[in-house]
Amino acid sequence: MASKTRVASKPDETPVTRPLRADARRNYERLITAARDVFAKEGGGASMEAIAREAGVGVGTLYRHFPQRIDVVEAVYRDDVDQLVATADQASAKFDPWPAVVAFLQAFARYAQGKRTFLSELHEAFDKHPDLKLRSKERIDDAMDRIIRRAQDAGVIRTDVNGAELMQLVSPMCVNATLSKDQNNRLLNMILDGLRHQS
Repeated sequence: MASKTRVASKPDETPVTRPLRADARRNYERLITAARDVFAKEGGGASMEAIAREAGVGVGTLYRHFPQRIDVVEAVYRDDVDQLVATADQASAKFDPWPAVVAFLQAFARYAQGKRTFLSELHEAFDKHPDLKLRSKERIDDAMDRIIRRAQDAGVIRTDVNGAELMQLVSPMCVNATLSKDQNNRLLNMILDGLRHQS
């Protein structure tokens, strides 16, 4: 996925993008990876300086790519959604229908759990750009639907559920900060057991 930089637009226009130079693209990707790691360790309130330090770049480089903290949050979120959607395609290409369902739901659980540490910042981003949440949800629901329909067509999972409904079941569990990783895994396995077609 080629990284791009956002170019300011008028208030009611969608931001336009232009491709980054190779060195700028590397810095952009390093900053997103660093921000994800720093948010996981320190939460969404982590300083911009900590993100730059983790990425091994100067603070000026960080601010050139992300003028405001909310821009970093959005970039991490968009990248996470891109990776999750790509996982659906990869799982379908690599695995049989049932293992693809398992792989994607496990990937979704990791994706959702990764948001626990900066949920308040994400809500701020969603308030600022409501379409960000809507478009991302549509993309994730579509990825789940593709995985589910393939498994249903193969007769390996129940047919009375769709991707959006499954998300309604799995999402609250994954972002519940009171659940341990082991509890999440056990609950996800219960959901998978209930989803699988019983011959």
